[in-house]
Amino acid sequence: MLNKTYCSAVYGIEACTITVEVVVSTGLHYYIVGLPDNAVKESLRRIESAITSCQLHMPRQKIVVNLAPADIRKEGSSYDLSIAIGILASSGQLTNELLEQYLILGELSLDGSIKPIRGVLPIALQALNDGFKGIILPQQNAQEAAIVAGIDVIAVENLTEVVQFLNNSKNILPTKVDIQSLFHTETNKYDVDFADVRGQENIKRALEIAAAGGHNVILIGPPGAGKTMLAKRLPTVLPPLNMIESLETTKIHSVSGNLKAKDALLTIRPFRAPHHTISDVAMVGGGSNPQPGEISLSHHGVLFLDELPEFKRSVLEVMRQPLESRSITISRAKLTIDYPASFMLIAAMNPCPCGYFNHPEKECICGSNTVQRYLSKISGPLLDRIDLHVEVTPVLFDELSAAGSSENSLTVRNRVIQTRLIQKQRFESIPDVHCNAHMSTKLTRDICQIGEPQKKLLKTAIDRLNLSARAYDRILKVARTIADMENSSTIENHHLAEAIQYRNLDRETWGGKF
Repeated sequence: MLNKTYCSAVYGIEACTITVEVVVSTGLHYYIVGLPDNAVKESLRRIESAITSCQLHMPRQKIVVNLAPADIRKEGSSYDLSIAIGILASSGQLTNELLEQYLILGELSLDGSIKPIRGVLPIALQALNDGFKGIILPQQNAQEAAIVAGIDVIAVENLTEVVQFLNNSKNILPTKVDIQSLFHTETNKYDVDFADVRGQENIKRALEIAAAGGHNVILIGPPGAGKTMLAKRLPTVLPPLNMIESLETTKIHSVSGNLKAKDALLTIRPFRAPHHTISDVAMVGGGSNPQPGEISLSHHGVLFLDELPEFKRSVLEVMRQPLESRSITISRAKLTIDYPASFMLIAAMNPCPCGYFNHPEKECICGSNTVQRYLSKISGPLLDRIDLHVEVTPVLFDELSAAGSSENSLTVRNRVIQTRLIQKQRFESIPDVHCNAHMSTKLTRDICQIGEPQKKLLKTAIDRLNLSARAYDRILKVARTIADMENSSTIENHHLAEAIQYRNLDRETWGGKF
């Protein structure tokens, strides 16, 4: 007897509905077809033990399982529950009236309990698009799936509950989530604040500009100057995630397995800080079973690279294209996957191996060639893609011990939100552009028009610093953000001058162009 159940496979951050066809007939063997990987092929042993543990009967006949469409590779253990239900239905142990109305997913343990799976949010979205009434899945994944309105989420803990529900002998109420409350819970509060940082007002100003326009930043200065401390507080001044951004971010973390059971939806911007020993694949994503990398896990958030010159040159160079396109394409012989990668890059580095080159008090012990060789680990094309180059100097004792408190993150964040609203109105009719940093070259020339006095100032800076065409655009974008912060419709001389001063690594002080 043929029975069909339905589950889903995740490719990239999108899901595809899989039809599980099961036939139980005369014979003794078990066959599974439809490009299954080893985890799927091994499912029979888990299914057999789970069915037996739940006091159900495992047919001692020929069982043929087909996973359609057959030309798409099936990976992972999320097919266990759907296959088990198909076997039970084909052997007459449950009715098949509800099978076509639900997606059924979950990994079976030997005792019949159901373990959580990855990628539930994109699966639930696809189930809604495909017209399913609901989705049956592990208890731990229920909160995440319930984010999708218009579909019943049936949370189960073991195989017995699934059978009872499908036989209409047990009523399981759909899981519900109050989405609005998720954006106003304690998870929105950070453990760090700009008020923790003493002094460094010019660096805070630079980071506020970066947050207001979505610009990339590199901080260069001696050890202990506060680079890491400042970088970790950048997310606290970024605008809150909206619903669309939150869903996109949650989907990526869901398919990568980084989403905790209690986190139905990510409501704060991610902050990723990989170690400098990270590999190319771990940074951009990929592998034999492609997974999102750090740049995608930082989507709509911040990617912090501390001790930038210590990263492998190849790791830094593979980021050049995603920094421009805000996405990454992973290509394999039989598969091409696109992952979003719209992140803010904030990097930190010492000016030399000993860390004290150009220090106002301590003497550098590195030779000029050593300094140049150290700085040259960061390529010119990569630096051109970083909008603000900021020198961080040590904080004086008087500033550290001064009474009173600094401006807190909430105050700065409110200003950033107001600036972003100006940009939102400006780019309302332009797709995929949400802040000044996202402007294309053509759009930059249209939006960031300047007068003759500003052109002369910019020409002088370009001639002295030998800036590239990309750096020219970056200066205009930063100047536009500074003007937006002052609610100015035009870019004035002081806006442009401040933007130019944030090209520290282009100056002769740091060895000129890399």
